[in-house]
Amino acid sequence: MKIKTTLITCLACLCFSTLAWAQDDDAIKSTVNAYLDGITKGDTALLGKAFHPTAILRTFNASTGKIQDFPVRNFIRNTPVGGAKATTKLVAYSYAGISATATVELEFQDFKYIDLLSLLKVNDEWKIVCRVFSRVDNGVQLKGSAGIAAAKTPATTNKKVVKPKKDDGW
Repeated sequence: MKIKTTLITCLACLCFSTLAWAQDDDAIKSTVNAYLDGITKGDTALLGKAFHPTAILRTFNASTGKIQDFPVRNFIRNTPVGGAKATTKLVAYSYAGISATATVELEFQDFKYIDLLSLLKVNDEWKIVCRVFSRVDNGVQLKGSAGIAAAKTPATTNKKVVKPKKDDGW
């Protein structure tokens, strides 16, 4: 009887954790699609739903040689009425815990944007917190690979052990 109860409990936990993963998958894709639809439809409400209010958009300005940041409120305000004439594609996404990344393409007639989106789960909602983007020719293909494990480098030995503070990023 005890084995049966334990087995049922384990099975229930497995079902709930699988459901949570599926919910995160759907929620991340929903946030990214709200961003893409907001751009192509000119729907600022959808863009506002996709982005965290403090999100930034970042790129490199070749003319000035500097990294350029744009507040998300300016990006949303400058969204073309009626939307941008582009085809969109969610190329890839991955997540663990409360952080996620997504790669998307927005292809226009003579160029495309490749966006690398960083998302965080805030109050049980996935929000884009940063958009790093490149404007490239249409023929440019995304390079690299997700899911390839990096080679492990042995840590150097320090006599003093430093413990990271909770949620400080290190």
